[in-house]
Amino acid sequence: MKPVSEQVVLGLGEVLWDCFDSSRRPGGAPANVSFNARQLGHLGLICSRVGTDPLGEELLEYLAARKLETQYIQRDSVNPTGRVTVDTRDPANPSFIIHEDSAWDYLEFNTALRTLMGRAAAVCFGTLAQRNEPSRETIHRCLAAAETSLRVYDVNLRQQWYRRDWIERSLRAAHVVKLNEDEARILADLLELDGSSPEHFAVEMRNRFQVDLVCITRSDKGCLLFNASESIEIAGVPVQVEDAVGAGDAFTAALISGLLRGWPLRTTGTFANRVGALVASRPGAMPDLQKEYAEWIAQI
Repeated sequence: MKPVSEQVVLGLGEVLWDCFDSSRRPGGAPANVSFNARQLGHLGLICSRVGTDPLGEELLEYLAARKLETQYIQRDSVNPTGRVTVDTRDPANPSFIIHEDSAWDYLEFNTALRTLMGRAAAVCFGTLAQRNEPSRETIHRCLAAAETSLRVYDVNLRQQWYRRDWIERSLRAAHVVKLNEDEARILADLLELDGSSPEHFAVEMRNRFQVDLVCITRSDKGCLLFNASESIEIAGVPVQVEDAVGAGDAFTAALISGLLRGWPLRTTGTFANRVGALVASRPGAMPDLQKEYAEWIAQI
């Protein structure tokens, strides 16, 4: 096994600006996962696309200043850098308006991406970046090329941007599926799975789609983890929520980190809960928490 610092963790999909009332911050679930993976000691890389506009330049400069490599973020001379309008009047449950025809909707598969997929220890992808056919097909070509990687599907439903066939295709490509309670209810209905309990839902999902691990997050109530041999419930971590944007993505990064490190499943889930809660207590999706993460990892 490679040293942690050489394990490539890829966030594959959207990178964008989260636009608040009076400010904007970099975001996009795969980008947030990559950022936190880097802070957790891995080589976190973002595979996405931005425009050649000023917002694209500013976004690349921001990421580079935080020591994130940007060589796998493509440039688009036609479509603009992605933007999301965020409403945080309820800090624990922000709402989003995701603007259409963004550069990341047109992610292209190329030789650089094919080669990178062969290096990846883990690839995290979601549903939103599959809303447009060019990006959707690129994502699945990448997943096929990442044949030795841990493939993590963070369902992450947003607005109307999901279809049953996209989700089923993604589940069949994944080893690990992470979703929240609301998404579990939606998928139980959409995919005709047994939604009578989280455990029944997870068992059916694992059996139908050959998924190794199902993780259901429950906000301040913690998370549930289901694999072939364990059904684990982990309590939440009480925090004063500053804003919850990016907290779920930090949880995903920590879940990936624990799995790559070979930690017991309960240890991994407990750590991921703690990381997600810490990010929720700070403003923005990419707070600087490398010192805190390192201290917690050392304790484990």
